[in-house]
Amino acid sequence: MKIAVSCNGTDIWAHFGHCENFMVFNTADGAIQTSESIPNPGHRPGFLPNFLADMGVEVIISGGMGGGAVDIFNERNVEVVLGAQGDAKTAVEAYLQGNLQSTGSICHHHEHADSCGEHH
Repeated sequence: MKIAVSCNGTDIWAHFGHCENFMVFNTADGAIQTSESIPNPGHRPGFLPNFLADMGVEVIISGGMGGGAVDIFNERNVEVVLGAQGDAKTAVEAYLQGNLQSTGSICHHHEHADSCGEHH
């Protein structure tokens, strides 16, 4: 399974579309096999969810995300886990163990993207 995490370096970023990079983890048998950092190719409506789904991502982990991106991920059968914080690898390990649950932190105010993780 391929899992992507919206990040600033290796830390989970509060707003999916405005992250610096995506950490992409390839997993098998409940463990991380490989990981790579992919620079964010740019935030424009509808692009990033399709970009990641086209790469074969099956799960996206983020601090928060706009409803439009959530809808596209859902249409592409990509599981969305929101409300995550901290280190990306730790979050993926928690997800694989069944210990990371989505809080459904959908961002409604893109003009306040820097504080997106603060509103619920």
